[in-house]
Amino acid sequence: MVSRVFSAGLSGIDGYIVTAECFLSGGLPRLDVVGLPTGAVSEAGERVRAAAKACAFDWPVSRVTVNLAPADTKKAGTAYDLPILLAILAAAGEIDAPPQDAIFFGELSLTGALRPVCGALSMALAARDAGFRTVFVPAQNAAEASYAAGVTIVPVSDLNGLLAHLSGRAPLPPCPPPPVPDSHSSALDFSHVMGQHAVKRALEIAAAGGHNILLSGPPGSGKSMMAKRFPTILPPLSDSERLEVIRVWSAVGRGQEAVMRAERPFRAPHHNSSANAIAGGSGAAGRLPQPGEITLAHRGVLFLDELPEFHRDVLETLRQPLEDGRVTISRVAGQVTYPARFQLIAAMNPCRCGWYGTSRCTCSKASVQQYLKRLSGPLLDRIDLQVAVQPVEYAALAARGQAAEESSADIRARVLAARAVQYARQGEDLCNAALPPARLAEYCALSEEASRLFAAAFERLGLTARAHDRVLRVARTIADLAQSPSIEAEHLAEAIQYRTLDRVAAD
Repeated sequence: MVSRVFSAGLSGIDGYIVTAECFLSGGLPRLDVVGLPTGAVSEAGERVRAAAKACAFDWPVSRVTVNLAPADTKKAGTAYDLPILLAILAAAGEIDAPPQDAIFFGELSLTGALRPVCGALSMALAARDAGFRTVFVPAQNAAEASYAAGVTIVPVSDLNGLLAHLSGRAPLPPCPPPPVPDSHSSALDFSHVMGQHAVKRALEIAAAGGHNILLSGPPGSGKSMMAKRFPTILPPLSDSERLEVIRVWSAVGRGQEAVMRAERPFRAPHHNSSANAIAGGSGAAGRLPQPGEITLAHRGVLFLDELPEFHRDVLETLRQPLEDGRVTISRVAGQVTYPARFQLIAAMNPCRCGWYGTSRCTCSKASVQQYLKRLSGPLLDRIDLQVAVQPVEYAALAARGQAAEESSADIRARVLAARAVQYARQGEDLCNAALPPARLAEYCALSEEASRLFAAAFERLGLTARAHDRVLRVARTIADLAQSPSIEAEHLAEAIQYRTLDRVAAD
């Protein structure tokens, strides 16, 4: 007799349907799992055998063959434990055949309890798209899987509870709708930043248009402090964006963390991180590459402090994701494309000692130029705003508690108003930073005065075609913040002044 139980697997962050087929035959008792299983799947035999005995089921005294179809796709992870055991018990006649309009996945403990797995949301979405009606998931995966609208999610704590449900003796309640995440915490707020109004203005522009920004200034000027508060002025995640974020984090086993987070992701890797850690790369042998920091920052913020201290190969891996919003990684095990549409916030000192432009600087001009050359021109081209951060003045610090600084809520209100203008003009979820070159002429037309100013600046700064387009996008955002239908000379002039490093290179 051949039994069949439907399950799901994970490839990158995408789910796909897997069929667990079980056949009992004569011969010496043994269990064979076929269908390109990795080590974790091959070890499922010992886990399911112990779980079956713990739940008082007789293990079949025969040769047991389990096939995971499609057999030409490598199977990784522990999500196949539950469907493998159900298929074996059904083939042995210990239980009735599980329903064919449902899928099952989960890792089994030796006692029969279900443990969470990676990629529950993506697998639930794959089940829905394939026409299945019910998805049985480990109880700890239920919150993230509930975001798969259109399919019933049933949380399962242990094998006995699942079998009692399938037999009708003790039905399990379906998972409720997705929980509402907590609101923004007041622990981080721009009202805590004294002075630095010019930098706050630049960060507001970056948030309004979805632009990348580089902060260059001496130690203690508040670069990291302001970067950590940047997510508090960003628009909230839309439903589709939240779904994308949870899928990414679920693929690395952190779906519950993403479900409970209200704000956009904020990732701040150390400058000694490898290229694989940043872009994504090697996981377990024979498995597809795992998502890196730029994918975990999808729809959020990637903060790189001490930018020139990152290895050159790490910085160059950012070029394609910054341009395309995705990263493609090829390994022997296969090729996978991960989403990577993030905002880059970078911070750096202006020179090696950090005090360039002040009497405390000990660096020569050649040393300063050498330090700046750690950042390649193609990378700088992809950073829309390059802002010089000045040291905080004593008067601003002395006024702490007396002078009222703008809160994140105030800045965020203007950001949301500017985003509303962009979405009404360009379409939902298309901010200025993502405007394709073919649409710049339509949405970023310059006045005659602004055109003359841009021509002079283009020659003076030696801008590339890419930098030209990025200045236009920033100017469009500045005009949107001013509620101006056209880009005027003052909007363009402000956008040009945010090319600090271009001016340094031109001098």
